[in-house]
Amino acid sequence: MSDKHVNLSWFKSSYSSSEGGMCVEVAATPGTVHVRDSKDRHGAQLAFSIRQWDAFIGRLTAEEFDA
Repeated sequence: MSDKHVNLSWFKSSYSSSEGGMCVEVAATPGTVHVRDSKDRHGAQLAFSIRQWDAFIGRLTAEEFDA
């Protein structure tokens, strides 16, 4: 998706800590949710449709992923 160069309003995950490790930020646009590593803000980012994001969050909530 070509929203990478658009000014996005990024929000750090409430599950991210200031101690390093796995920290993510998300930004939403109409129809798309963007995800990036909060420690590498100029690096790669993922973009998901709202439907894909909802499915992902549903699976996280159901604890379907291994830790």
